[in-house]
Amino acid sequence: MIGHLNLILRLTIWFLLTSDLSWANIIIGVSVALLLPGRQKVPEALRDWLRVLGEVIVAIPQAYIEAFEIIFRPHKHEDVIMERVKPQRTPGLIFLDIFLITFTPKTIVLKYHEQGLYEVHRVRRRRKA
Repeated sequence: MIGHLNLILRLTIWFLLTSDLSWANIIIGVSVALLLPGRQKVPEALRDWLRVLGEVIVAIPQAYIEAFEIIFRPHKHEDVIMERVKPQRTPGLIFLDIFLITFTPKTIVLKYHEQGLYEVHRVRRRRKA
């Protein structure tokens, strides 16, 4: 059986994708969340989930600030960097990390490498000297 936090994550994604909170959609969402294949059993620390959810809350105003920066001061330089995945991340936490990186307007994850790296495209205001 899947963990409670993974079930909540799956249901949240389902409701964000469908934008429908009718009883039929809730039943379908719970069914889909339970029927999706599980994964290897890895103990998840509640504090890791709370830390990532705190980062999501901080990322919302950061996204607005970055959007206004891009509008008023164009960013003309871009590069691709490799970011290391934090140690001992479960697939759900890796998904939330990728969501956080992609949520802000200046960065987007291009690819997740199984060796524990994210390939991140970012825009900057000026080139490093």
